Amino acid sequence: MSNRTADASTPTFSLEWPRAYGGCAGRAEFKREPADFVVEEQLGFEPEGEGEHLFLQIEKQGHNTEWLARQLAKWCEVHPRDVSFSGLKDRQAITTQWFGVQLPGRPDPDLSAFEEPGLRILQARRHPRKLRRGVHRGNRFRIRLRRFEGDADALVAQLQRIAEEGYPNYFGEQRFGFAGGNLGEALRLFRGEIRVRDRARRSIYLSAARSWLFNQLLAERVEAGCWNRYREGDLPGFFGNQSLVRADRVDEDILAKFEQRELCPTGPLWGRGELSTGDGVAEQERQLAARHPDLCSGLEAAGMKQERRRLVARAAGLSWNFEGDELLLSFELESGGYATALLRELVDTE
Repeated sequence: MSNRTADASTPTFSLEWPRAYGGCAGRAEFKREPADFVVEEQLGFEPEGEGEHLFLQIEKQGHNTEWLARQLAKWCEVHPRDVSFSGLKDRQAITTQWFGVQLPGRPDPDLSAFEEPGLRILQARRHPRKLRRGVHRGNRFRIRLRRFEGDADALVAQLQRIAEEGYPNYFGEQRFGFAGGNLGEALRLFRGEIRVRDRARRSIYLSAARSWLFNQLLAERVEAGCWNRYREGDLPGFFGNQSLVRADRVDEDILAKFEQRELCPTGPLWGRGELSTGDGVAEQERQLAARHPDLCSGLEAAGMKQERRRLVARAAGLSWNFEGDELLLSFELESGGYATALLRELVDTE
């Protein structure tokens, strides 16, 4: 793959999107130490205790998920494709997550022999099925923001609204690479300027393009004040699962569920196929595609299919506490939610 930099024909992709609750209440330091960002993956089911897949719950610090998967493959003497995980976790943090190693007809390896600084195996259990991407229920976060400067009363008011109403379900900036570089590479891929044989790298570029388009649509609705409200033609999605309500089946009962915050609007993850929304919502989504034809046509040509993502994220069990000029946050997000998208509603951490 070529490493040349993007030329003048490559557009600049903005990673600035509007906030829902009036902008940041101040500034703070984030992730000064790994212990300031603690993430615990919530698997959502118990491994059954038998089967050809060995599930390992591992606490890590200073290592990224993909590196650890490769180390597990070497340790267990299997091909890297036989090691799986549900979600990627930050390197600059203390994170706990599950890995799966396929070991058909083989005994468990000696767990005591797997020694690496910054790693600790917490559990090991067998399971009959592979651990697949995105299967975990969610992630529990404990965050410490240091040296807060700003309006503490305004910040608490924002936290109270987020606890009650949720926050815009933006994809986090880490999705787009340093300075949005993954987006430029995606565009070059779609234009045929580069070839990417590595499947993981190609997937990163496709995901970046899809995520940016979604964020653009969500930003329009945040600006219009309807990111968390029903619009005629919306395709509503339930919290807690992937179920959708067809746009032509929205009735008074469905609207009542909106008011009870059991449902929220969804936005497009671009790909092949017809939009399922109706009326003005579908038109807004078609206009988005018309403004970014290279990205949308590239995703379609790559074989991506139309999917939906909720416009609203909920922080379950959100709690907060000040210790001097430090703010401690605790909450749980469903799989696919970004803690950084919540933080950007509150403080500037740059």
